[in-house]
Amino acid sequence: MKLKRSSIFMKIVVLALIVYAAISLVSAKNRIAEAEADQAVLQAKVDAALQKNAELEYDIAHAGDPETIASIARSKLGLVMPGEKILYDVNN
Repeated sequence: MKLKRSSIFMKIVVLALIVYAAISLVSAKNRIAEAEADQAVLQAKVDAALQKNAELEYDIAHAGDPETIASIARSKLGLVMPGEKILYDVNN
């Protein structure tokens, strides 16, 4: 009689351990998926920052270039060369 009771008890314990292990594995899988999604977002931010840094390094390296200065003066400051005329299309 004791053998049968302990056998049932052992089966319940083993079943409980299997259920616990399955729940733990599913939980770990979900955490891994979330971590991978976070990693992808952070990697995109890093790539954007590296691109911006490369652009800034280029701007610093060519800061004294007359063509770069003229380009900045035209685009950001709205300046023109002497004798140059700007025509605006007002039909739109």
